[in-house]
Amino acid sequence: MEKKEKLIIYQAFPRILTNTNTTCIPDGTLEQNGSGKMKDITAKVIKSIADLGVNCIWLTGIIENATKTAYPEAGIPADNPNVVKGQAGSPYAIKDYYDVAPCLATDVKNRMKEFEALVGRIHKQNLKVLIDFVPNHTARVYHSDSAPIGVEDFGQNDNKGMFFSPSNNYLYIPNQKFIPEFPLDAEGPYPYEEFPAKATGNDCYTAFCGRNDWYETVKLNYGRDPWNGSGHFDPIPDTWLKMLSILRFWASKGVDGFRCDMVFMVPQEFWHWAIPQVKKDYPEIIFIGEIYDIGLYRPFLEYCHFDYLYDKVNLYDTLVGIERHNYSAAQLTNCWQTIDGIGDSMLNFLENHDEVRFASREYADDPMKVTPSLVVSAMLSTGPFMIYYGQELGEMAHDNEGFAGDNNRSTIFDYWSYDTIRRWYNEGKCNTTLLTSHEKWLRKLYKTVLTLCNERSEISEGKFFDLMYVNYQSDGFNPHRHYAFLRYDDEGALLIVANFSDTEADIALNIPELAIDMARLEEGEYSEKDLLWGKTHDFRLHYSEPMKLHLKRYDALVLPLRVRKGAEGVKGSI
Repeated sequence: MEKKEKLIIYQAFPRILTNTNTTCIPDGTLEQNGSGKMKDITAKVIKSIADLGVNCIWLTGIIENATKTAYPEAGIPADNPNVVKGQAGSPYAIKDYYDVAPCLATDVKNRMKEFEALVGRIHKQNLKVLIDFVPNHTARVYHSDSAPIGVEDFGQNDNKGMFFSPSNNYLYIPNQKFIPEFPLDAEGPYPYEEFPAKATGNDCYTAFCGRNDWYETVKLNYGRDPWNGSGHFDPIPDTWLKMLSILRFWASKGVDGFRCDMVFMVPQEFWHWAIPQVKKDYPEIIFIGEIYDIGLYRPFLEYCHFDYLYDKVNLYDTLVGIERHNYSAAQLTNCWQTIDGIGDSMLNFLENHDEVRFASREYADDPMKVTPSLVVSAMLSTGPFMIYYGQELGEMAHDNEGFAGDNNRSTIFDYWSYDTIRRWYNEGKCNTTLLTSHEKWLRKLYKTVLTLCNERSEISEGKFFDLMYVNYQSDGFNPHRHYAFLRYDDEGALLIVANFSDTEADIALNIPELAIDMARLEEGEYSEKDLLWGKTHDFRLHYSEPMKLHLKRYDALVLPLRVRKGAEGVKGSI
């Protein structure tokens, strides 16, 4: 039987990843601050990322978005700056679904060829490629100059006198000019004018959105009337057909999957219809959904046909709570119980472009605290795990890049370059020469953890057993700061213990007879090297007495256990 591979995703932001400018200024233009290029993501860069244990790269911000930058040599004008966030613009304000962001190209006129070549380089090293699919909204002004012949622009044939029509691509506020709560003539020689006003992307169905709304985007209409919730899906809405064409277009370019933006803001009926059609032609293609409602997890997996979903509001938020708000580590048990049966379809992470950096002031304020959170989120299930570029170096996001200021996140709106990433990139050498000792330690930790996820079949395709229920009342185990579980299969077992405390701990861990039977563990004396650090631990495994272990502060252990060969264990997992 073919070994199952656990998906390990590296979210890369090409605009910044290989930008070597050391003199960026806040809100700087492309000319002032520069941009990373697709051609700079060389085989060496890809290998350095793959060496972390990564088998999939999510290229964020590939599709052309609205921007304040003009490219006259390619006939691309700048967008009206009054409805663009930052100099570079949001990668989620799409102005041409069939084109590549020109800032990423060395030769702007051949930007699609450069993208295709990048996909080829990534595939050559046996990594998968994901890009964004942004279905809920477009830039306020949309026009494709690269669409296949016969494909019409969104809104081209809309009846703008109607708030809602099943055949319209957008939702309009008839006879009302777009008048947000900020001036539309503050930048550039021409004010932005929109009549009639369109609904704004974050379901703002008035002409008067504010600065905190997604004012740079307009909501797409999928046939559901926002006023009464009624669905109008027969005949198939024009927006559905246009979006299916876009998905097929990028699948034909060789991408292996899509990270789908804000999937719950689009009717489930669309996904139910569209994803199987794409998979019919591209059966291996992956659909990952960004979602923030646990109650929708199962419908989006079962009815909508997604392969994986973000587990942000369950596991991620709990890990943040343990680190920042004194949540009990015992709540991690509730996390897997909440998604029991679908846990292996959930994508876990500690960082992405929407969230604050782990090392930032708003989260841990110290990248060296990451071990317990990293080990738990990466090893709890067989589902995908994702890291964000620079996370493996401890990027703290303390820069004021421009549009969003110093907000503990890495910008997606500005042209920028980060010192940590530049020193790893090292003019394309991609080595550790310029890294600090802490950064080297951290990158090695990430490499160890991510590599174990597929080196050890217990993690990539094995079963899970939570050990907390027999350790809540133990004098030698603090369930509020410690978390322990088993991963096991027919070939072996791993004991994984995390210490979220800022103090060292001598723990006494109970392993129940049920766990020993289910995992077919061999009782007796052990002398095993921890797979994270290589230190040998001597301990005794027996259901009638606790196992004695020592953990450092903010630490974890991954200890191999022996299984009885040929013996049948109890089926299932806890």
